[in-house]
Amino acid sequence: GNCGVDEQTIIDILTKRTYSQRREIAFAYERRAKKDMVSALKGALSGSLETVILGLMKSPSQYDASEIRGSIKGLGTDEETLIEMLCSRSNSELVEIKKVYKELFKKELEKDVAGDTSGNFAKLLVALVKAKRAAASAIVDYDKIDQDARALYESGVKIKGTDVPTWISIMTERSVPHLQKVFDRYKSYSPYDMQESIRKEVKGDVQSSFLVLAQCIENKQLFFANRLHDAMKSKGAKEKLLTRIVVSRCEVDLRKVCNEYKAHFGQSLQQTISEHTKGDYQKALLSLCGPEE
Repeated sequence: GNCGVDEQTIIDILTKRTYSQRREIAFAYERRAKKDMVSALKGALSGSLETVILGLMKSPSQYDASEIRGSIKGLGTDEETLIEMLCSRSNSELVEIKKVYKELFKKELEKDVAGDTSGNFAKLLVALVKAKRAAASAIVDYDKIDQDARALYESGVKIKGTDVPTWISIMTERSVPHLQKVFDRYKSYSPYDMQESIRKEVKGDVQSSFLVLAQCIENKQLFFANRLHDAMKSKGAKEKLLTRIVVSRCEVDLRKVCNEYKAHFGQSLQQTISEHTKGDYQKALLSLCGPEE
């Protein structure tokens, strides 16, 4: 490393702790060294490793808020990132992200998203940001499941055109377990399953958003496993995507993502990362994934 920076020690310590433990370490560092640890890390590290380590020094919601802000700020929107972040986060995560977004950037997330997108794409993302999704209930409402399934069919595949607002309200306001049953019931009305229907009915960013939403409703960890696989399919791994998913999910559901990856692709995520990355960046990612089970 440069000027005697011990990357291995930094990786070992910071990737093996929780966020709250990393905060404790940063406070202790500040007391002892009389300087800010994040600034020290910025000065000591560079490249992909720096991106991972600095990401770990943010809380999950600070990290998500910053990634969303990055996808909106400046010229042109990074729709792919914006869609992934907003359509894959749980209601409670979105509530927290909104709060942190305001603290960090002195702006309302809803306004920023609305100002940066248009049409049904904007309506869908804003509906998600409003965080109106119902909590999961112990009571299964079969009538409501049937009603929603029929409404999705009758406002889409059954008619010419698509009544997108109906799709938006059902898919952003119902609980995830309820929607899983709705999608299942939907197959008894529609010749196509929900994902195929989305592909047939809408285009562009609206299609991408509904697909991410549907995939996350059906199996969120498989969605992330697929994204990771896509990120490493090409010769040069899409490091930005790889980093974002590993860092943002390492304290949420990364173990489960690893399990889905192995079950789905027949190779462990750790093995795939080893083949497509190198050096300290690779070490940090593998450490965050933990040992193969």
